[in-house]
Amino acid sequence: MMEFWTSMASIMGIFAFSQTLLHTVFPPELRFASVKLLNKIFNWFSSYCYFDITEIDGVNTNELYNAVQLYLSSSASITGTRLSLTRALNSTSFTFGLSNNDCIIDTFNGVTAWWEHFVTQRQSQTFSWRPLPDEKRGFTLKIEKKNKKMILSSYLDFIMDKANEIRRKNQDRLLYTNSRGGSLDSRGNPWESVPFKHPSTFDTLAMDPVKKLELMADLKDFADGQLFYQKTGRAWKRGYLLYGPPGTGKSSMIAAMANYLGYDIYDLELTEVNTNSELRKLLMKTTSKSIIVIEDIDCSITLNNRKKSGARSGGHYDSSPTDLMRIGSISPMGEEHGANSITLSGLLNFTDGLWSCCGSERIFVFTTNHIEKLDPALLRCGRMDMHIFMSFCSYQALLILFKNYLGFEKHELEAELMKEFESVIDKAQMTPADISEVLIKNRRDKHKAVLELLGALKSRAMKNSMIVVQDVEEQEKRALEMTTTEEEEEEEENCNDALLETCSSKQEKMN
Repeated sequence: MMEFWTSMASIMGIFAFSQTLLHTVFPPELRFASVKLLNKIFNWFSSYCYFDITEIDGVNTNELYNAVQLYLSSSASITGTRLSLTRALNSTSFTFGLSNNDCIIDTFNGVTAWWEHFVTQRQSQTFSWRPLPDEKRGFTLKIEKKNKKMILSSYLDFIMDKANEIRRKNQDRLLYTNSRGGSLDSRGNPWESVPFKHPSTFDTLAMDPVKKLELMADLKDFADGQLFYQKTGRAWKRGYLLYGPPGTGKSSMIAAMANYLGYDIYDLELTEVNTNSELRKLLMKTTSKSIIVIEDIDCSITLNNRKKSGARSGGHYDSSPTDLMRIGSISPMGEEHGANSITLSGLLNFTDGLWSCCGSERIFVFTTNHIEKLDPALLRCGRMDMHIFMSFCSYQALLILFKNYLGFEKHELEAELMKEFESVIDKAQMTPADISEVLIKNRRDKHKAVLELLGALKSRAMKNSMIVVQDVEEQEKRALEMTTTEEEEEEEENCNDALLETCSSKQEKMN
C-alpha cells in the first residue's frame, strides 16, 4: 500500500513539473491558439452546433432569453425534473421554468432541439453604471448542423411569437386613458393605464346570436389575417361602429371584444386633445394588438355633417377650409387657437390616413346614439368597416339575460309564460340595461323576478301602443286641419273669383 502512494506522488510530481515546463516553453498566446485549433477540429468532426442565449446582452436585457424561458414553460411542467415557479407583474398565472443545468427536448417541424439552462457565478465586478446580477444565466441550444438554417430562420421567430401569445394570455388586460391631456409622464408616454377587469364576454352579452357569431367570426379573421393584409397591401386594422339607443350594451360589447382577442383598450377622450398633432402623437404611442375606442363621438367635439352644412358630401378625404373653420377653432390664416382645434380632416387621418399605419393589428371602435349626426366620411368602408346596430332587447337576448342573472334555461320556464314574453318583448322596446335592473333587483326570488319583468314589459308595450295611437290621432288631426284649411282657402278663392266676375259684369253694363 505504501508503494502505491509513493508511485502516485511521483506521478503527480512529474505532472506538475511537465505543466510548469509547458507554461515556460509555450507562451499563453500559443496555448490559446492550440486550444482554438483543437476546438475547430472537434467542430469539424462533430455533427452538432451550440448557441448560447444569455440573460444580459452587454448591459441590456436579452428579449430572446425571456421569450425562450416563457416558451419552454409551456412544456417544462411535463418533462422537467426540477422546476422553478415565477409570477410576473400583472400576470394571472404562474410560470414554470427550468432550474440550473436542467435539460428539455423540444421538437419543431420534425427537428429536435436540446435546451439546457445554465447558471454560473459572475466574477467580482469593477465599477459599473449599471450593476449586473451576481449570477450569469442563459440557455444553450444544441441542434444538428444540417438543421441550422431552418432553426435560425423559423424556429426562433416561432418562439418569439409563441411567447408573446402566452404573455398576452397570462397578462391582465390594460385600460389606457389620455386624462392628462397632452402632458407626458417621465418616460414620454401620454397614456395612463389601469388593469382592465371587465368580465363581459360574448357568452354573457345580450344580443342576437346570429349577429354575435358574425362579429366573432369577423374578429377571428382579422386577428389571423396578417398574411392576407400583407398580400392585399392593406393596413392591418379594422373599424367598427356601434350605434343604437342608450343602454343597449355598446360598452359591454367593447369589453367582450377585448376579452375575446386578448387586446388592450385605449379609451380616447377627444375633449382632452387640443390639436391634430397631439392626436397623431397619441396614435403613435398605442401598441399593436389593441382597441382604440372613441365613445359617443357625436357628443365629444363638434364635427358638423358636411352634407348638411352645404359642402360636398361623399367619400372625400379632406374637408374644405370653410368646414375646418366651422369644425374647430382655426383662423382664416390657418393658425390653430382655442381650447380644442381638432378638425374633421385630422380625425379622418387618425383612422384612415398614413399615420394610422404606424402600427399593426389595431381596431378602431366608435360608438354613438345618433348615427345620423355623423359625417358620411366617417362611416365609409376603410374607416368604419362594419356597422353594428345595438337594438332593444330581443327574445333571444332575453333568454341570455335569464341565464346570466337567474340561472334559468329556456326549458326550465313554463311554455305559456315564454310565449307571453315572445309576444310582448318586441312591442315593449326595453333595453338590456332596463331588463337587467329588474332582474338584479329581484334576484333573490327568481320567479318573482320573471313575473315582475313580464308585467314591466306589458306596461311598456301598452304605453308604446298608446303613444303610437296618439301619434296617429295627431297625424289625422293635422291632416284634417290641413284639409279644412285648404277647403276654406278654396272657398275664399271661389268667392273672390265670383266677386270679380260680378264687378266685371257691372262695369260692362255701365259702359
